[in-house]
Amino acid sequence: MPVRRADRLFDIIQALRVAKAPLTAAQLAAELEVTVRTIYRDVATLQARRVPIEGAAGIGYVLRRGFDLPPLMFTTEEVDAIAVGAEHVRRLRDPALQDAAASVLAKIAAVLPPATRAEAASAPFYVSEGSAEVPVGIDLSEIRSAIRDRRKLRLTYADGEGRQTRRTVWPIALAYYVDVTLIAAWCELRGDYRHFRVDRVQRMNLLQEHYPKDDGKLLAGWLALGRERPAQL
Repeated sequence: MPVRRADRLFDIIQALRVAKAPLTAAQLAAELEVTVRTIYRDVATLQARRVPIEGAAGIGYVLRRGFDLPPLMFTTEEVDAIAVGAEHVRRLRDPALQDAAASVLAKIAAVLPPATRAEAASAPFYVSEGSAEVPVGIDLSEIRSAIRDRRKLRLTYADGEGRQTRRTVWPIALAYYVDVTLIAAWCELRGDYRHFRVDRVQRMNLLQEHYPKDDGKLLAGWLALGRERPAQL
């Protein structure tokens, strides 16, 4: 698939940024799958736009140290990825994340070139709504905050048969699926990892007490259980 010239110019800058030695036009041409003549022309264009590329044909090119790209320069594929990702967020039943996704898209649209902005606005990507229930006894943004701050949660929880228990848990991750969202946690009552469906949490309290800092060992232990869909309580 042909690469847009704007994306290729971006790729040339990126290649020069990470190179440990000067790159010749032939090396760049091989990496980007274009002709050497195209690389000469593209480098001349970048230099005319005041990108500090130094060197010459037959010697090699380097990017002057200290130069960086503006923080919001995206390729077409990156814009597509952002658009699809924002659509996926709609199915998470997480209002704070949905608002954040909309805010991200608005900020990106404000700085994109007009042509790219129009492409992003009319991107033909559609994501199904999913079937997860909307949680009512829980605030997912508070769970994310508890995970970041390593704060314990006290849950009033009902299992699939309606039996109610109270648990103090150490939240370590949120697992989003099409039909359900799970809290992955260490359960003090069971002394083991457990998963809690957010739609079955009847009440949640964010405790002041922190669980121990373990440099990621708790999360690693949970991940080691396997990447298949976890059992639900």
